[in-house]
Amino acid sequence: MAATTIETPFDELCRRNLFTKVPPQPKIAKPGQLSEDMVKQFFEEGFVIVENYFLPEELDACRKAVDKLVDDLALKLYQAGKVKNLYKELGFNQRLIKLEEEFPGANIIFLKQGILPKAMQDLWSNERLLNAIEQLIGPEIAGHPVWNLRPKTPHNAATTVPWHQDVAYLDEDSYNVLTPTAWIPLVDTNEENGCMQVVRKGHISGKVVKHECCAGPTWYVMLDEKEMEETLGVNLKEDVVLCPVPYGGMLLINNLIPHQSLPNISNGIRWSLDLRWQNPEKPWGFYGLKEGILMRSLKNPVTHIGWDYFNALNRSDLENNASSNKVEDKFDTTISGPWMLRWEITHKNHHTASLKGSQTSLH
Repeated sequence: MAATTIETPFDELCRRNLFTKVPPQPKIAKPGQLSEDMVKQFFEEGFVIVENYFLPEELDACRKAVDKLVDDLALKLYQAGKVKNLYKELGFNQRLIKLEEEFPGANIIFLKQGILPKAMQDLWSNERLLNAIEQLIGPEIAGHPVWNLRPKTPHNAATTVPWHQDVAYLDEDSYNVLTPTAWIPLVDTNEENGCMQVVRKGHISGKVVKHECCAGPTWYVMLDEKEMEETLGVNLKEDVVLCPVPYGGMLLINNLIPHQSLPNISNGIRWSLDLRWQNPEKPWGFYGLKEGILMRSLKNPVTHIGWDYFNALNRSDLENNASSNKVEDKFDTTISGPWMLRWEITHKNHHTASLKGSQTSLH
């Protein structure tokens, strides 16, 4: 089922202004704020790389949390007889690779767990980081319900995300809401281990391109390059920008800019976090399944962030229940979600076959 694209000039004009005009900036300088040039680039180009932003202890704590999550997954797989070795001797960059070799899809199970450790909660709501986000969306700030901790294992199609706009994964309420994403690598990233690419100024038209579902053996929606050029007025020979980000930095993008990740052809895992924010007074665009989490507000000062309630609702479970007939088991390696029902299914696989009412065949 294809989505109905918003095409009226008024909507697109409002969207262009929202995504391209620098909003009023805070009058008081605060720690962690972006430079004037960085804010300008975010709105004019649709992205900006910010190097040397995080303190070593902030990201090191996240890496330790990842080690604990992988350890928990290894034990779960071992106790169920899915793997024969815990691979405790391997570290951050290798252990999940070996688990994946024994049990293909281990990285998908990791992704679906939806566990947000305290170190990542602290990073998401970091005061310095919120000061930067305030420059983009104003002082009313909430964490968006869609976040990801991504284990990009090498030579794995399931970890290579094709061209898309983030709004393609949400409902149409998201089209007119600026939702900045911080892509935060937990290792140095480059072309070899699958860093990001963006299409500079791909947000300028304010348009949402028709996407297709699903890419190869994955659950990802994708953009046809020709249609992207025709709809957005971009030139992929000139406008694609490679975005290597060193450890300690981040890539900030908006939710209209087309982007993709490259294949990981290195020998290690490219770990990264996707964290998003928006004004809590705007619709979440998440099919009514889950709301965001308030982090900062002038109108209602935040004295306590409600992590317990937010974390009690697993996004993957909510998405699966909304779109799949299957009874979920903890070792199921298929992913389905309501975004798959928004776009024409041009390529069928075991993920699309799990959709509610699906009559698709894999052959």
